[in-house]
Amino acid sequence: MKSLITFFLAFAFSLNSFADTVSDKEKEALIKLYHATNGSQWKIKWDLSLSVATWYGVRAENEKVVALDLSNNNLQGELPSEFFDLVNLVEVNFQKNKLEGNLPNNIHNLKELEVLNVSDNKFSGTIPVQICELHKLKDLELFKNKISGELPADLGKLNRLEVLSVFNNEIGGALPSSIYKISTLKVLLLNGNKLSGNLSKEIVNFGALQNLSLFDNSFEGEIPEGLGKLHNLSEMNLSYNKFKGGVSRKMALLDALNMTMFDENGNPFLLEINAERQKNITEN
Repeated sequence: MKSLITFFLAFAFSLNSFADTVSDKEKEALIKLYHATNGSQWKIKWDLSLSVATWYGVRAENEKVVALDLSNNNLQGELPSEFFDLVNLVEVNFQKNKLEGNLPNNIHNLKELEVLNVSDNKFSGTIPVQICELHKLKDLELFKNKISGELPADLGKLNRLEVLSVFNNEIGGALPSSIYKISTLKVLLLNGNKLSGNLSKEIVNFGALQNLSLFDNSFEGEIPEGLGKLHNLSEMNLSYNKFKGGVSRKMALLDALNMTMFDENGNPFLLEINAERQKNITEN
């Protein structure tokens, strides 16, 4: 009887091990990631002698690695090229680690990706244009890194994007015109960069937008009236830029710092509340 129980336990274990199997290529990619990011110093380590299904932060479905959540786990170093062989990934969360280097061009291999969060690391260089080929992407979070250059011109190709959070980097230049085509955006956080130029009147296309932060950049010109027509907008901070002109009282109250701007000499001032526009709103 005891031997029969042992047999069934062994059989059940073997079935479970079979179900946990991923392709050799994907397993090798995970092992390369482990070694390249100093896995022996991770907070929660992998036992490479055990099934991939036991490895912390790895989720596999139908023998494919579909998600990696290794946030706040002391990953160090650069992502190996083999990491981008994990072509079935839907979600990646590497937030709050010590990863560095550039985001590689072959990121476009991850065609199934919907969530990419590599915020609060040490990534540098520019955002690769190939990231715009990830057409299923809904959540892109690159904040708190050392990323420079400009936002990719073809950013508008990410037509399912709901969250774009790249604050506290060194990104410069004007907003690409294509960004205004992303009507699905709910959260747009660009604060703490070196962005400049004017806001387009096409900002009215952001009908789903709930949270907008352009705080602490060098945007200039007038704030488009269309911004006041975004009825879903509940959080906004445009202060510490170089905007001029007037705004409605509603918009001024929505801004956390009441539209405090910098003049040409770097002195702070409050944007004027456009009384005429406010009067028209009241009458209507």
